[in-house]
Amino acid sequence: MAFATTNPATGEVEKSFDAHTPEEVETRLARAHAAFGTMRSMSFGERARLMHSAADLLDAENPDIARILTTEMGKTFAAAKAEVSKCALGLRWFADHAAELLTDERIDDHSFVRYDPLGPVLAVMPWNFPLWQVMRFAGPGLMAGNVGVLKHAANVPQTAVYIEELFRRAGYPDGAFSTLLVASTDVAAIVEDERIAAVTLTGSERAGAAVAEVAGRVLKKCVLELGGSDPFVVMASADLERSAQVAVTARVQNNGQSCIAAKRFIVEASAYDEWCDRFVAGMAALTVGDPMDPGTDVGPLVSQTQRDEIAAQVEDARAKGATVACGGAAPDRPGWYYEPTVLLDVTTEMRVLQEEVFGPVATVEKAADVEDAIRIANRTQYGLGSSVWTTDAEERDRLVAGIQAGQVFVNAMVASSPELPFGGIKRSGYGRELSGLGIKEFCNAKAVRQGA
Repeated sequence: MAFATTNPATGEVEKSFDAHTPEEVETRLARAHAAFGTMRSMSFGERARLMHSAADLLDAENPDIARILTTEMGKTFAAAKAEVSKCALGLRWFADHAAELLTDERIDDHSFVRYDPLGPVLAVMPWNFPLWQVMRFAGPGLMAGNVGVLKHAANVPQTAVYIEELFRRAGYPDGAFSTLLVASTDVAAIVEDERIAAVTLTGSERAGAAVAEVAGRVLKKCVLELGGSDPFVVMASADLERSAQVAVTARVQNNGQSCIAAKRFIVEASAYDEWCDRFVAGMAALTVGDPMDPGTDVGPLVSQTQRDEIAAQVEDARAKGATVACGGAAPDRPGWYYEPTVLLDVTTEMRVLQEEVFGPVATVEKAADVEDAIRIANRTQYGLGSSVWTTDAEERDRLVAGIQAGQVFVNAMVASSPELPFGGIKRSGYGRELSGLGIKEFCNAKAVRQGA
């Protein structure tokens, strides 16, 4: 099996890599196992020095690695550079806070809890944020004293190889972070390997269920961050102009390929017409084009398969009575582009309300009042993020308490940041990344009591 960089803007293969042989996989797992002894014995100060070195390299090499991100998955060059900067920030945050987050917790004069690393952790990561997804595991994981073993998406091999080299060049011990170029069918055997202590996965429900099944069978800790169909609730009291502007960005961030992108827009009835007019105009005004062009707002989808899936979801909605307010087609040009699209008059039998829509396609629904908005927001199998817009304190409190999601952002679009826990409920997965909760996911909370 070969791993290839296929440029979504052109459809052309630009670089390929051979899969690691079973012997190469064995060598890398053995190195990871050996490196754990070194990593766990390091002081937080030593780990922080290495982590800052990795962050410095990211900053110094930002345009070069950003170009790889754009070439491999199609995000705009501006978005790719922002992703690299965010990774450096995240690494520095954990370098500076890990010691405090993992300090012994004193219970009483005779008891405390200490946090010990588990060992090599397998990270199965997706293509949509190919650097940030990995760094939000690697930052807390390595600072806790664990070792990282990365199985990245097959279509971002250059990014995967770069990440291993990044930590090596930063000065980490041999094997402290390794990339495995292996097929998805090889993951189960790696999870089962006795040298792997735990596994974290960001990806589809199907991939998450498959990995969780294996991890459960061998009784290993598992953290899953899966899909999302995030609601974006707008009450009549909200700033309609500002919320509509942010809604456009929230829907098409990363070309619409983000688990925490707003996907289902729910607007109170008395504000519906005005808000829809603003939102549709904003979506229709976006520039679709070459992701390397600074004037581009929305680049291509990651693959022809992904573009075809989005087109099929839109056609299903259209056939069942949805109104296409803007977009609704693939431009006639090379590459895997799809127009920013807004669907009105949607109903629950349509795929766009039953499934995650991983592209620049939005649905807009009408809510009678705040309780109706909560009902519609929760009418999904997912529970990752949510955004609510209101200037009424009572509405805000009811929305925050009532929406079933791992995150609620008030008068702001959902975003991840190192100091906040990140994750979901329902079919969006379980466990948390980032923050103090995230760094402790792959630690042994060891209770210690000393007798008299």
